[in-house]
Amino acid sequence: MSEQQSISYIAHPGGHLNGIIRVPGDKSISHRSIMLGSLGKGRMTISGFLQGEDSLATLKAFRAMGVSIEGPDELGRVIIEGVGMYGLKAPGQALDLGNSGTSMRLLTGLLAAQGFNVILSGDHSLSSRPMKRVTDPVKQMGATIETGSNGTAPLKILSNNKTQLQAIDYVLPMASAQVKSCVLLAGLYAQGQTCVTEPAPTRDHTERMLQGFGYELTVTELDQQRRKICLQGGGQLQACDIDVPADISSAAFFMVAASIAPGSDITLQHVGTNPTRIGIINILQLMGADISLANKQEVGGEPVADIRIRYAQLKGIHIPEEQVPLAIDEFPAIAIAAACARGQTILTGAEELRVKESDRIQAMVDGLQILSIDCYGTDDGMIINGGELGSGTVDSLGDHRIAMSFAMAALRAKGSITINDCANVNTSFPGFIKLAQNCGLQVDYVGEIVC
Repeated sequence: MSEQQSISYIAHPGGHLNGIIRVPGDKSISHRSIMLGSLGKGRMTISGFLQGEDSLATLKAFRAMGVSIEGPDELGRVIIEGVGMYGLKAPGQALDLGNSGTSMRLLTGLLAAQGFNVILSGDHSLSSRPMKRVTDPVKQMGATIETGSNGTAPLKILSNNKTQLQAIDYVLPMASAQVKSCVLLAGLYAQGQTCVTEPAPTRDHTERMLQGFGYELTVTELDQQRRKICLQGGGQLQACDIDVPADISSAAFFMVAASIAPGSDITLQHVGTNPTRIGIINILQLMGADISLANKQEVGGEPVADIRIRYAQLKGIHIPEEQVPLAIDEFPAIAIAAACARGQTILTGAEELRVKESDRIQAMVDGLQILSIDCYGTDDGMIINGGELGSGTVDSLGDHRIAMSFAMAALRAKGSITINDCANVNTSFPGFIKLAQNCGLQVDYVGEIVC
């Protein structure tokens, strides 16, 4: 991956958001479209591919394994010549996945049954994040994987061409779309039926896309929360074209910003509204946000809509725990909404936030306290008492979602907010600063942003 310069944002107080915009393509779908497209039979076209560093890391990894991939062009168009389930070739060196946890965790499953050795590496942040949650179940299936001393990257996946993986019936210890997807992708190569039971619904892009590529699977609702997903190993993937919707995780920053800034009225076009991803909408509406959806349709098996957000006075709530897996990546932005709400907001059941690109619970609490908000962290969440945001300098810890969340906070701050270590915003949201400026955020940067 390319070296990143030090970049800081300086977000100035006041303003509001107006206009009609489209945020970049969905990162989760962009990752999976490259992976399944590379293993499919035939030629496929992806439209709206996210040209952020995380999804580009996946693209480069498959190029390094011999897949012919054209693009992306300026419109996010990518053309893949699929090599089939066993057509990947050994890369000439370790696959550098940068900051992308999705790439590393899903590739662990996909590469566990290939006939070559491969090393998955990443940057300092990715190399400190837990990987045993994916290596353990795949090793139960018969894969040979070596990790760092703490179960972290680099991961060395050893050739398994003599022994086929064996299917397992795996119960997830905690709700995680990445772990679920890793086991299901390994299950494509396993002998027998692989099943994953999740304790609460998580994003289901992998299941939807597998079915879009013609791979049969079953989803059984065990009760209101638990689902069991099963597939039989040994099938094939048939290429199909994919139109990537706008990423609801990127849209979340603008949803929160418009909700907290008086005078705001913004419409976000063609946003993915997958039921396993709309926790941000549900939570903001429970807080009193004025959010409406129009132009609802289904594109490539994924629901999309235009989302309109107008300013409304928010109120603090106890966030329902069943909504937590549906909004796990959006909580930095939701914390800003809570800081601007009347009353107290309580988040529980979100211990996963402590092992993201940063400890997002601590990062948000530290930053909000610097900005004079009364809040504190718990083992599995936060308690935030709404108040008046001050000014100050906060550290994003190199976490793109922390950086963008505090940039939006300036809309309600008494003074400027400086956010340090913002280079990684480019991993998920290239062009964030320009788009935010165009619709009303008063934000500048120091350093060089490569888009």
